[in-house]
Amino acid sequence: MQLSLNKINWHLRALLPACCGAIILMACSKGGGSTTVQSLPAAGISNLSQERTSTAAVFHFQVLLDKTSDQPVTMQYATAAGTAQAGKDFTSVSGTLTIAAGKQSASIDVPVTGDSLRSPNKTFYVQLSNPQNCTLRTDKATGTIVDENGLYLPVEKTGYTTAATYPGYSLVWSDEFDGTQINTANWSFETGNNGWGNNELENYTDRKQNAFVSAGNLVIEARQEQLGGSAYTSARMISKNKQVFKFGRIDIRAKLPAGKGIWPALWMLGNNIDQAGWPACGEMDILELLGQQPNKIYGTLHWGASPATHASKGDSYTLAGGSFDQQFHVYSLLWQQDSVKVLVDDVPYVQVKRADVAGNYPFNSDFFFIFNVAVGGNWPGAPDSNTSFPQRMIVDYVRVFQ
Repeated sequence: MQLSLNKINWHLRALLPACCGAIILMACSKGGGSTTVQSLPAAGISNLSQERTSTAAVFHFQVLLDKTSDQPVTMQYATAAGTAQAGKDFTSVSGTLTIAAGKQSASIDVPVTGDSLRSPNKTFYVQLSNPQNCTLRTDKATGTIVDENGLYLPVEKTGYTTAATYPGYSLVWSDEFDGTQINTANWSFETGNNGWGNNELENYTDRKQNAFVSAGNLVIEARQEQLGGSAYTSARMISKNKQVFKFGRIDIRAKLPAGKGIWPALWMLGNNIDQAGWPACGEMDILELLGQQPNKIYGTLHWGASPATHASKGDSYTLAGGSFDQQFHVYSLLWQQDSVKVLVDDVPYVQVKRADVAGNYPFNSDFFFIFNVAVGGNWPGAPDSNTSFPQRMIVDYVRVFQ
């Protein structure tokens, strides 16, 4: 007895596994039989990365079919926590997603809470299941909440603090970093990845990722990330032609980073550098630290008619206990005619006088500030596998008294 066409198709479908995602239709003719395969559409959900802002937002996860269907396509979906917490970072959602006949896409919307805290990025997931009239090509998506660019970074203010006034001095300028943005009347950015004469490894930028103001502090942040051919980014801020000074007492309260290959510096260059060049313009390093020696700082003055005749005088200071990344310290200059002293927490440990300098003495002229965090370079060497990122130098204030 010959089976009908419908019965043959029914038996074939019963033999197929559910995952094959195809319907086989058989048509018979006098000359024999042929088989046509009509496959189901395949659905996929895409990962999504979105920067978090201070206000709530929605992540729209797109679910796409590789082709349209002549009947509605449905599937179940549900969110799952990763490093992002449900109820704190995002709102859990679940339900049935329907892609109408003739359409190829639909979205799953996940509310994300607002937050401006700078912290590691966080992830959660959207899982698809139970597809109807389709197969699942990609059944899980990762949502990345980008928190690393937040502009709020609370910092414990413990540590050494210097006086707000000194006998015989008046405060002539300060930046307390109390606003919401870096004051462009005080600071400019030097940018690029040219090594800066030291074979440094970072690319200096003017982005808020690398320098911003938060909670009364300036934050300079070095990151391990690819940008413009460099594996690291950071910031280098200068007050050249904006805030320049000659003589007085300078106090800079800062908390330093630590780690192999990290090189923070608070320093000054002669404002005539474009005309005189370095080191003839003079350089006063109020603070330098090698991250692999987090309990030891350096103060140095540099001079000379040309790089070939470069000379310097400086010294180091080592904490009796702890390290400079644990709390704030104050790095100072006592700068007078023909004399410069470098101090930490009101303790002088370097002094340079005119008699120490052969030839031109450049330290009786105008100087500007440079604040930066270098990565790598001839002196500290490159970071190693134990160096964590991001690394931050936090500056509470800079004050000039005369």
